[in-house]
Amino acid sequence: MRSGLGASHRFAGSGDRAALAGLVYDALRRRASSIHVMGDPGPRAVLLGMLRLERKLEPDAIAALANGGRFAPQPLSPDELARLAAPGSRAVRRPGWPAITRNGSIRISPACSATSAPPRARRLRAGRRLICASTTSRAIATTATALLADLNPVPTRWSPFGLRIALEADAKNPAIHAEPAFIKGMVEVQDEGSQLAALLAGAKPGEHVVDLCAGAGGKTLALAAAMHNQGQLYATDTDKRRLAPIHERLARSGARNVQVRTPKSVGTELADLAGRADLVLIDAPCTGIGTWRRNPDAKWRVRPGALAVRLKEQAAVLDRAAGLVKPGGRIAYVTCSVLAEENGDQIQAFLARETGFSARAPGRSGERARRARLSLPPCRADVGRGIADDPAPHRHRWILRLGAGADLMA
Repeated sequence: MRSGLGASHRFAGSGDRAALAGLVYDALRRRASSIHVMGDPGPRAVLLGMLRLERKLEPDAIAALANGGRFAPQPLSPDELARLAAPGSRAVRRPGWPAITRNGSIRISPACSATSAPPRARRLRAGRRLICASTTSRAIATTATALLADLNPVPTRWSPFGLRIALEADAKNPAIHAEPAFIKGMVEVQDEGSQLAALLAGAKPGEHVVDLCAGAGGKTLALAAAMHNQGQLYATDTDKRRLAPIHERLARSGARNVQVRTPKSVGTELADLAGRADLVLIDAPCTGIGTWRRNPDAKWRVRPGALAVRLKEQAAVLDRAAGLVKPGGRIAYVTCSVLAEENGDQIQAFLARETGFSARAPGRSGERARRARLSLPPCRADVGRGIADDPAPHRHRWILRLGAGADLMA
């Protein structure tokens, strides 16, 4: 959609294209609510409703924008103006999402009952967005902040090593990839939830750690930093195309304890690690419902049957991880979904299959979190067989341990 807008509006400069992209994303975020308020599913109605609901513009301000000028929308009709001014012109929820769960409804995990927006979005006022970057230590964060000073970075709310760059909704993305701090490997663009997932996995120097769904390697870099380049970290993925960017990122970061295991058709790339891993991190394939605020188009692209496919993939990757950990080792299971089926239900099914494992939640007393002075907000999370604190309601995580022992994160 964005590329189509750019092709059909060659007269628009980069700033105009950024503004158009912001309008598209905000319209997708508020599409259902705008249709409800305006009583019309057309693109004009969705855009007008979004300006009221997302951008918080008063009806008079919207009318001033829609003045019928050369590139402006046509003036508001009396009905449109009345709907925008009517009491109750606010965000609402209505049926209309794809029926992706088994019973045709979206069943939310308890961790998401506290808020509908992820922590990285809760701090922003209406009409703003942000870039979130990750560093590897407070010292590097201080240096990176100085190098990025013109972008006004501020510390992330929860991650002790993160930086936020807040932008107006119609602003151009900063060229982070051209910044010296990025080129020197001091920062990487990474969601705060991903930073927390890697931090709370509890990787320690000297351990054997497997990043089983490494993708482009963002959490691999965070794990390597947590291990201080000591021990061995193995990164792999089922799709070698997703794994391809990891090589350049590792070289830029200076991580020396990472072995990239490119997937093979016969699935033997990790055969020599059976029963040897202290920790296996699973950033599980999921429906991604927890990322809908950042990727609003995703909620309109979910297809019936997608959940069933993801549930099978999650069960398979959990079973694969179970064969890699040694007695006393642990599996860190992470999703960016808010569906109970992909979280607590999946963990309970795994524990029923693998009776040698027990479930724990990474909590406030975690060693790595304690060293980083990580302060987690209170939020109840469904953790298989228990309740624990969860620092990011849109990103769920569990620790599964093989064999009896003390709390995993103590």
